Amino acid sequence: MEKEQNQNLEETEIKEAVSENTEQDSNTEEKKEDQLKEKKPDEIILELEDKLARTFAEMENQRRRFEKEKEEAFEYGGFAFAKEALNLIDNFERSKQILQNDESLKGTEALKKMLDHFDVIYKDLISVFSRNNIKPIESLNKKLDPNLHQAMMEIEDDQKEPGTIIQEIQKGFTIKDRLLRPALVGVSKKIVNKDKKVTENNENLEDK
Repeated sequence: MEKEQNQNLEETEIKEAVSENTEQDSNTEEKKEDQLKEKKPDEIILELEDKLARTFAEMENQRRRFEKEKEEAFEYGGFAFAKEALNLIDNFERSKQILQNDESLKGTEALKKMLDHFDVIYKDLISVFSRNNIKPIESLNKKLDPNLHQAMMEIEDDQKEPGTIIQEIQKGFTIKDRLLRPALVGVSKKIVNKDKKVTENNENLEDK
């Protein structure tokens, strides 16, 4: 008996809750309808104009984004290809270096002719790159620029201001206004006085 009574109570409570929610929803819809009826035609027109203006603004933003993406695709579509093509430059420079360091070729006419041919081909490559807005980054004797250069080592040199590029390990390139790859460089630093360094090391040991 008790179980049946509890079940009946629960069912009654659920029905009452559903009824209340239905009434609330109905009241809310009625209020919305009343608010719409209360609005003047001018207010409705202003609201529609605002919605229309927002829609046009969103469409214009989408158009601009599309135009920018299209322009970038046209301008930089060959970015990946250009980056891969730099391997040709690297291989030419490595081959030239190997020939120059070959003891059996040093001072020979054959070496001179080969290097002359390498220089002609290298200049042609740079010229083709340049016509396509791919240009080498000037590095030697320039101040290190993190946007263009990547420091690979520090070289002691009192003749140059610290942070000056005194060695180019790998040439860097740009394509239009973008970095294609940074130049790998060595930068100068002040020569550390050996006596001073020994003193500092001894002081550090004494502190420990």
